[in-house]
Order: sequence, then structure tokens, then C-alpha cells
Amino acid sequence: MNYTLNQLQIFLKIVQTKSVTKASEELHLTQPAVSIQLKNFQDQFDIPLTEVIGRKIYITDFGKEIAGAAEAILNQVYAINYKTQAYKGQLTGRLKISVVSTGKYVMPYFLSGFMKRHGSVELLMDVTNKNKVLDSLEKNEVDFALVSVLPSNLQVDKLDLLRNKLFLVGTPRSKSKKGLSIKEAFKDLPLIFREKGSGTLQTMERFIERNNLSVLKKMELTSNEAVKQALLADLGYSIMPLIGIRNELFTDELQIIPVKGLPIITTWSLIWLKNKKHSPVAISFLEYLKKEKEQIVHDKFSWYEQY
Repeated sequence: MNYTLNQLQIFLKIVQTKSVTKASEELHLTQPAVSIQLKNFQDQFDIPLTEVIGRKIYITDFGKEIAGAAEAILNQVYAINYKTQAYKGQLTGRLKISVVSTGKYVMPYFLSGFMKRHGSVELLMDVTNKNKVLDSLEKNEVDFALVSVLPSNLQVDKLDLLRNKLFLVGTPRSKSKKGLSIKEAFKDLPLIFREKGSGTLQTMERFIERNNLSVLKKMELTSNEAVKQALLADLGYSIMPLIGIRNELFTDELQIIPVKGLPIITTWSLIWLKNKKHSPVAISFLEYLKKEKEQIVHDKFSWYEQY
């Protein structure tokens, strides 16, 4: 056997994502490079690790056993690195955070100062939709999750970071809806929705239901970025988080359409499982946020508070 740590890491990521393409994206490698390393790793075993049916890759039972061993080996390697840094008196370890997709406009600003202060801390941040975020939290795979809608089926503690404001948004070329009542504004309005499992969709649907609105669903898209591009193409309107459209508002490519009852206000909250035993890194990060969050909001989100 002559496998490398790099091969173990690549194989484990393929097992976790069930896709060579997704593994290459998450590892920031080309797909051919990942495929070559998978082949080189497989060549060291007489028993298949994977099998391809159609275009889908499946992990064999033997492959799953090897993946478990690979994860254990890599964890020991990380432990060696952490202990080396700890011996030098530095805060070390992994900080694992799962973030809902729109949270990518929020979380980095609350992480930046902490990561600069503690250069030996390794950050693992997964950006995905709300359902997957809560799934990783429930399975205790992450230290924290960033959400704008609190889960109803999990017992969690939280630290509120920033208000989340959602407005009706269109382009300056869109037919004017200004000064109308809620029902008039949304009548026959082609609305662009987020996909099932999205916190933005959940908030939008609650608003529609609460106001007893009959709406025209134009399309459903899988990210706020995709919704934004559809708006820029003048394909319709959407209720969008303000946090993700800053540049487009400043350049007048998009506009907020004043409607009574908007904006919808929720809160960006960092949450964690109640009674979770935090690592020293996670404890230090929480202490940092409690001390610095107001200053971060003032320095990084002053534009945001004007709306």
C-alpha cells in the first residue's frame, strides 16, 4: 500500500458528496485531477471501492469501510497539527459552520476578525439551503448554523446577529406597483420563488398566507443569486432579502417597491444544539461574537440600516 493523505482526502470527499464533480468543486480541484487520484487509489485494492451505473457513482460496502478508516486517519493527522500549534500556545482546532445560502452575505463579516486573530484555526463553512443546514445541525456535524428562521423541531440556543429584511423587488423598467395596497400590488404579479427547503421561500409563503394573497407563480429557482439574475432580466418580481442586493440597488439595476406590510423582518441568528459541549475554538468564537457583534454591525452594515 502506498496511498497518500491527499488520496484519502479526495476519496472521503467523493464518498461524502457521492459525486466526483461535487468533490472536485468542494476541494477546488479539476474533475480530471480528482478522477486520476481516485483511479490511483483504487489501483491499490483488489476489491472495488466504487461502481458507476449510468452516470452515477455508488460506493461499495468495502468502499464505505475504507472511507471510515480514511476519516479516522485524517482526524488523527488534524489532531497532530492542532497539538503542535497548541504546544506553541496558539488557539487551534476546527470551526464548523453551516450557513443558509443568503447567509453568505452575512457570516463572513462576523468571522473575519476572529480568523485573522487566530491564524491556526481551520474554518469549514458549508453554504446550502435551510433543510440541509438543519440536517447537519441535528446530526451534530457542525458547531453552529446561521439561519433567518428558527427551527421548530430542534431545541437550540441562539445568538442574534443582524436583522433580515425582505422587500418586494423589481427593476426600474418593471411596471410600477408603488403606492398600492398589498392585494392590489400582488394581483397578477409574476412572482419568482425560491426552491422548497429555502428559508426565504418559507418566509415568503408565510407572508402570502398571512395576507390571504392570490399570487401568480412565474418560476422557481434554486438560489437567491439565480432569482436576482432573473429579476435583472426583467422576468418578474420577488420578495428578496435586502442583504443580497446591495450592489444592484446602488447601481439602480434593481429597485425596492414600497408596499404596505413590507419589509418582512426576521433575524439572522447563530444557533447551536442545546446542551452542546463546545470545543475551545467554538467557545472562543462565541465569546468573540458577544463582544464584537455590535461593532461589526456598525462597521460593516451601516448601509443596511438605512432601509
